[in-house]
Amino acid sequence: MKFKEMPYARPDVAALKEQITALTERLTAAPDYAAAKAAFLEMETLSKHIQTQAVLCSVRHSIDTRDEFYDAEEKFWNAAGPELNEYTNRWTAALLASPYRADFTREYGDIIFLNAEIELKTFSPEIIPELQQENELVQEYEKLLASAQIPFEGGVYTLSQLTPFKTDADDARRLAAWKAEGAWYKENQAKLDELYDKLTHLRDAMGKKLGYGGYTQLGYYRMHRNSYGKEDVEKFRAAVVKYLVPLADEIYRHQAQRLGAAYPLSFADAALAFRSGNPRPQGSADDILAHGKKFYTELSPETAEFFNMMLDMELLDVLSTEGKQSGGYCTDIADYGVPFIFANFNGTQGDVEVVTHEAGHAFAGWLNRDRVPFETAWPTMEACEVHSMSMEFFAEPWAEGFFGPDTKKFLFSHLSGAITFIPYGTMVDHFQHIVYEKPELTPAERHAEWKRLLGIYMPWLRLDGAIPFYADGEGWQRQHHIYSMPFYYIDYCLAQTVALQFWARIQDDLADAWAHYMAYTRLGGSLVFTDLLEKAGLDSPFGEDCLRGVCEKAAKWLEDCDLTGIV
Repeated sequence: MKFKEMPYARPDVAALKEQITALTERLTAAPDYAAAKAAFLEMETLSKHIQTQAVLCSVRHSIDTRDEFYDAEEKFWNAAGPELNEYTNRWTAALLASPYRADFTREYGDIIFLNAEIELKTFSPEIIPELQQENELVQEYEKLLASAQIPFEGGVYTLSQLTPFKTDADDARRLAAWKAEGAWYKENQAKLDELYDKLTHLRDAMGKKLGYGGYTQLGYYRMHRNSYGKEDVEKFRAAVVKYLVPLADEIYRHQAQRLGAAYPLSFADAALAFRSGNPRPQGSADDILAHGKKFYTELSPETAEFFNMMLDMELLDVLSTEGKQSGGYCTDIADYGVPFIFANFNGTQGDVEVVTHEAGHAFAGWLNRDRVPFETAWPTMEACEVHSMSMEFFAEPWAEGFFGPDTKKFLFSHLSGAITFIPYGTMVDHFQHIVYEKPELTPAERHAEWKRLLGIYMPWLRLDGAIPFYADGEGWQRQHHIYSMPFYYIDYCLAQTVALQFWARIQDDLADAWAHYMAYTRLGGSLVFTDLLEKAGLDSPFGEDCLRGVCEKAAKWLEDCDLTGIV
């Protein structure tokens, strides 16, 4: 069945509550493991169906945020989701208390109980109103970004459509695009400040209601972190400042020399890797997808079957259109055992990285689609990001088909971009820790904290106010994860560190690297992040030696890369 043919119907919330309650009572009263397992599997089927309807609504709403039907349905789910949480949490508590817990563990592993214990720490009926309001505020933020209409060179562009101009090789045009985008954010800054201020205080209130004294611990639980904590992240941040920031700074100093630009760089100059222009994919969106099919067909039998299925069922929506939510994501449609990829192609190398990054997520979910319970198909988010960020590197041997004459540029900028991203992503995480530790900060004080962190994590950027919003040190407001998924962003950084290990293995032996990738990915969410790494023969990013090692190998490759004839 193609995506457009999948039926959506708003569920009867009262009926769902009755069904979940009845299954919870059956589990509690089960006379033996067979009866308990039967209730468990029925709950699995019901949960998958609820998730499917919610995802169909969310995806169709994000494709066109102006669609009145799905806008109303999204509002329905914003209210219904927190209400249903009360009933699913009763189910979770009953599962944890089941006298057949040992039987469930033998059949399905202990990860479901570890995750269940964490899940119970994230909810109380007391915070339902706050959860509903949080959903509404996040939706309002996403709609605001999707509504952007930015005048530029006689045209009007969305944020995604303006992006190619921000990396144009012409200095004046590139700078003008940055200023145009920055001006839009400045025009809407009062609303952006208002939304985030409300979200910060709302989340702080939820944390206090649940007994955590604030939001940070609740935020970690909501991210289902089950193998590391705040102290581990702080150690990682310190290692990033020690090893990654100096290497990234060196990369940007060389970039300034290539461009003939002043150092520190303006935001506009930092966006241009080569004087002759950044690598651009060759051909149309259809050409990129066609070469994506070639890549996945040649990589392995499993990826070949997967990507053909994605194309046949029309499970990709990648063109940037008016009213479309910004960014990109992968989700899964549980009833059909398939993933879905949402993106905004805009003529940059990011278009290719969608076909590799988001499809890396999709492949992992598809590979584990038959896992029971379904929740164990996916690990926690940092482990999921390993699937996607590593797949980007596995596509590099096929880069010429995507980039043609820009292939060498791409290979250089892809690796250097992976290095320079980690300080930025780590800064996003550090900023959120500050915000939720000090929820009383004013909007102006939050901006000041971001500007201070830029000096620590991204010292190669010039904060002279020349570009509205960005050069004022306020660019955090364009990062939608900060609004919609607090504490998510460090997951990208941890995953990128692991992905760089795969990159290093690929340089030596592609087949061996792929074997390790499949060993990691086939495990789905059956283990915690650190155990997944150990099983697949990979180093934990929390060890300082890991960051030091990947930095040394990457620095050597970048130093030896022959850029003769490329300016």
